[in-house]
Amino acid sequence: MKMAFRLVAWLLVAGIVAVTLGPPRLRPVTEMSQNFEHGFAFVLLGLAFGLGYPSRLLQLVVAAVPLIGALEALQLWVPGRHARLSDFVVNVIATVIGLVMAAASQWLVRRLQKP
Repeated sequence: MKMAFRLVAWLLVAGIVAVTLGPPRLRPVTEMSQNFEHGFAFVLLGLAFGLGYPSRLLQLVVAAVPLIGALEALQLWVPGRHARLSDFVVNVIATVIGLVMAAASQWLVRRLQKP
């Protein structure tokens, strides 16, 4: 099952990078706010990585912060894009929430499996 979550996690990375650094016209737009869209995508990312790499949660948090920052900063060189501190903060918080959700779900499963 971990392999499936790992695959989903890396596909989410590819999708987020494409949407973030691709032309603005290719960015999917929903009825939700931009913060909600960012938050949802990054919660899913954190959840997928947390479930795919359950023994590496601390390393994932440590790696996520600079990588999300780099992704945000790279937008400075993409025409029609902009880097925002608020997007960075939302993305990091959402990723950590996803990782915490993964850790909590794993804890709950272990707890329920005990006799």
